[in-house]
Amino acid sequence: MRAIGKVSFQLKALSIFPINFKCQIRGHRVSPPQNFTGYESIKQQYSPQIPEYFNFAEDVLDVWAEKEKKGEKGSNPAFWWVNDRKQEVRWSFEELGFHSRRLANVLSGACGLNQQDRVFLVLPRVPEWWLVNVACLRTGTVLLPGTSQLTARDILHRLQTSGARCVITDESLAPLLDAVASQCSSLQHKILVSPTKREGWKNFGDLVRNASSDHECVKTRSDDPMTIFFTSGTTGSPKMTQHSHSSYGIGLTVNGRYWLDLTERDVLWNTSDTGWAKSAWSSVYAPWIQGACVFIHHMPRFDSHTVLETLSSYPISTFCTAPTAYRMLVQEDMSSYNFSNLQHCLCAGEPINPEVMEKWRSATGLDIYEGYGQTETVLIAGTFKGMKIKPGAFGKASPEYDVQVVDEAGNVLPRGVEGNLGIRVKPHKPFSLFTEYTGDPDRTAECYVGDFYLTGDRGVMDEDDYLWFVGRADDVILSAGYRIGPFEVENALIEHQAVAESAVVSSPDPIRGEVVKAFVVLTAEYKSQDQDQLKKELQMYVKKVTAPYKYPRKVEFVEQLPKTVSGKIRRVELRNKEWGRS
Repeated sequence: MRAIGKVSFQLKALSIFPINFKCQIRGHRVSPPQNFTGYESIKQQYSPQIPEYFNFAEDVLDVWAEKEKKGEKGSNPAFWWVNDRKQEVRWSFEELGFHSRRLANVLSGACGLNQQDRVFLVLPRVPEWWLVNVACLRTGTVLLPGTSQLTARDILHRLQTSGARCVITDESLAPLLDAVASQCSSLQHKILVSPTKREGWKNFGDLVRNASSDHECVKTRSDDPMTIFFTSGTTGSPKMTQHSHSSYGIGLTVNGRYWLDLTERDVLWNTSDTGWAKSAWSSVYAPWIQGACVFIHHMPRFDSHTVLETLSSYPISTFCTAPTAYRMLVQEDMSSYNFSNLQHCLCAGEPINPEVMEKWRSATGLDIYEGYGQTETVLIAGTFKGMKIKPGAFGKASPEYDVQVVDEAGNVLPRGVEGNLGIRVKPHKPFSLFTEYTGDPDRTAECYVGDFYLTGDRGVMDEDDYLWFVGRADDVILSAGYRIGPFEVENALIEHQAVAESAVVSSPDPIRGEVVKAFVVLTAEYKSQDQDQLKKELQMYVKKVTAPYKYPRKVEFVEQLPKTVSGKIRRVELRNKEWGRS
């Protein structure tokens, strides 16, 4: 690979895109599929080949770089980053290769890391995060991403459990690392992403500037470990969910080519936090498999106005964010924004309320296509272009998996019967399923029953093969013999104009054992109304729009709901509060 010259991390002011377009959105816009003709064609087309050796950097990214040099790829950058100060970084695939090779030499040279050594990465949405991802691929080191909201205790657990030899972070988290580093015997290298120096730390910029851009990618087997995500359950410490080079590097083809429906002409903005698997899904592997541009707006915190202005000011064709974000966006006045570049909208992370989908469609003319998956998987199921969207359902099974609803023994249940959502793993385990919970064979084994991997979610499959989410297995409410999924109650509540957001959990009751309780965030115009009367009104409303036994017998108004960094509502926290558990 030839040197590119003085390609740097310098930020340049944006001036080429107009802002504050005025536009009246009219009509329903449907973009036809670009990579397939319909759901059945996806199942016929999808036939991944898994070679003995595979490395995403060499076999995908460098191939796109060669196409750029030969003029066989369009002018879209591989990576486009902006921030609130209208600064930007743009890299072609060739420039991405140039920078990542220099960093790869830092990891294998200055740090002396070997293949399958572990690198703990905690950075916000800054360009260096993407470079570390690619450099780890080139060196065969195993990447362990973490969110910037980790505490010192979280960091200590992750470092001790993983045995990471290297940590890369910024100055906001460096003090927490220093506070626990002496208890982490395996940690040998600390790299700081900052313009300033810190005692005991190597400086990222200095190391990269002084490194060579000549680096030969290591040979990695398809089933070699590539990344580990720490995932939290309702009990126990976070599990180390391990993926191989092929499980994400090839498996996420189903996301990029079919669910996101990307081509090299597309610009994808995925808003996920860098500490979560969804960022690997839709900000690294899925778009770059397709040669699409990864667009990132680095915001200190989610701001609805900034998101809407960004969507109307940049040529973003595909937008993926959490249902929580859509709920916030549709509460804004969206009539003054132009969404003409936007062609495809998607969501994942938790179920989206049909009411929110309808409001988004009214404002933009576009449907929201839902996807369902986990850190342990690629896309399990989703709505794909050309499919009928059934509000409340999250679509049909991905061609990557045989998805079924099964009982506690792993027996497939009839259509319309609630059960555990499972992925068939016998006689052949899908290559895109996680390898294991590293160092925890017992919790790995607990995921499997009969011929199936159990996702931990409850659902129903209808006669048309659509899947409907009931709730996490731990979220389902059992009241006086009735099984009640929180999502259906939340769906009913969100349709009432007084409700901005809601979360439904079980609450102890001396007669029924447990009852439905709703935590409700009110819209601004209802906050001053009589709350006792409003509780009764909401209870009556739910009785009218869903089965009466599902109505919330308890209602509590709150200013905000507890959420994860990725925007998912933490029902477990509310449930523990109700049941007096710490």
